[in-house]
Amino acid sequence: MTDDSVLRTAISVAILDAEQEYRRLLQSIVEVARAIFGAAASSIFLLDEAADELVFEAVAGEGEEFLVGRRFPASRGIAGWVLAAGQPLVLDDLAANPRFARDIAESTRYVPQALMAIPLICDEQPLGVLEVLDRAACGRALLDEMDLLELFARQAAAALRIVQRARVARRLFLDTGHGAADGTTDMVAVARMLDGAEPGRRSAGLHLLQSMRSLLDGATSNSDL
Repeated sequence: MTDDSVLRTAISVAILDAEQEYRRLLQSIVEVARAIFGAAASSIFLLDEAADELVFEAVAGEGEEFLVGRRFPASRGIAGWVLAAGQPLVLDDLAANPRFARDIAESTRYVPQALMAIPLICDEQPLGVLEVLDRAACGRALLDEMDLLELFARQAAAALRIVQRARVARRLFLDTGHGAADGTTDMVAVARMLDGAEPGRRSAGLHLLQSMRSLLDGATSNSDL
């Protein structure tokens, strides 16, 4: 294996670590959302544009043991409508709504009666959907609920963007091998990937850049020997 191949493999592993860090953040978001709303379940979907499908990225509550990675057409169901419309939706009687895809719900082994959903948007690009299923009845006003859901959505969208870009970057490293021989192009790409990330969510990306710099410095030192 050449020095360049070793470097690219190491960088790919670092990117994977960063992706997993943000996946943990997504999981924390759905767990907190479920707890605060007293819901039966909460989930985050990522849009796979190439396949035109929504993918379960994080699930808390009903279905969390097996739903992550499951897919369904992005054009179907409440989540599909929310994604396309770019608007949040609150439904307290799903069975009466024509947009509700009962067959998709049944395939998840849980059919909710009520649902809150909000699109996840970053830089005006739709990335996915956050859903809360069968929230507990409470005295909180609907407007307050939507403000709270929007807060979760902003955090989820930022993390989802990093996961999405990390996967693209790793694919490029593994499949194409393109980039500068000294790896500086790779570092610039990752730095751009972190643009717009909230300060509190950049630790994994900064760790990745530090790892890349260490690898590059090591490679340069070895070449001088």
